[in-house]
Amino acid sequence: MKFIIKRLFTFSALIAAVLHISFAHAGEGAFGWIYTLDLQPKDTWEFEQRLQLNQQQASGTYEAWTARSELEYGVTNDLQVAGYINSYYTNANQNYTNPDACEDSPSCTGGYGVPSSHNPANAFSKGGVEGGSLEAIYRITNPVTSPVGVGLYLEPSWGRNKDELEARLLLQSNFIDDRLVLAGNVVAANERLKFIENGNVPESMLDFLVGASYRFAPRWSAGVEARFHNDYSELNLRNQVQRATFVGPNMHYAAKDWWVTGA
Repeated sequence: MKFIIKRLFTFSALIAAVLHISFAHAGEGAFGWIYTLDLQPKDTWEFEQRLQLNQQQASGTYEAWTARSELEYGVTNDLQVAGYINSYYTNANQNYTNPDACEDSPSCTGGYGVPSSHNPANAFSKGGVEGGSLEAIYRITNPVTSPVGVGLYLEPSWGRNKDELEARLLLQSNFIDDRLVLAGNVVAANERLKFIENGNVPESMLDFLVGASYRFAPRWSAGVEARFHNDYSELNLRNQVQRATFVGPNMHYAAKDWWVTGA
């Protein structure tokens, strides 16, 4: 596991080094989960590397790492496009307690990314390149010049574990000479899972995200964000099966040619 995680970090660092020139004129991302309307200016590029860890379930061991390597380009000052390479690593063992999935066994190995053909009595680990994504963001109004910034986001993804089409409504307002940023996203997505037996299992989800970020020093910002998540077992938000709420802090540091955010 440590070797594969190290490879994810190394892969991210190598791409960042190769594309270092693309950091110039970067649009900063002060949030971890929320997309804002701080886009790339026309004819400029940015490389962005995301690394995410989903950890713990009701029992056993579950760790799912995802890495997203993104190259963004400003087509106009209000239209940004991007392409991603998505990588993953899943490590699971005795983490799934569900009579429907495990039959008579009180506990078995499962969860997202674990194929249904896997023997649930054994541990599971696997990683590699998941697939790719395309992204487009169009800014209708700019929060720097309007009371409320509004934008539209569309992202199709294709991968070995799932295909997905995600859409977002982006909202943002800036206050106190742009030092305070309030932002929100409404997210809807249709998915087809491929790692489950018989493949192409439909799902959908609906998220509401809200957050605040305050620049308290010349290069530093901090804040909080929340995600209200809803899962559905059919396409187009039909048959809700679970919901969850996530709340946590964010911290952002911006230098002249690069920035980093933790959340």
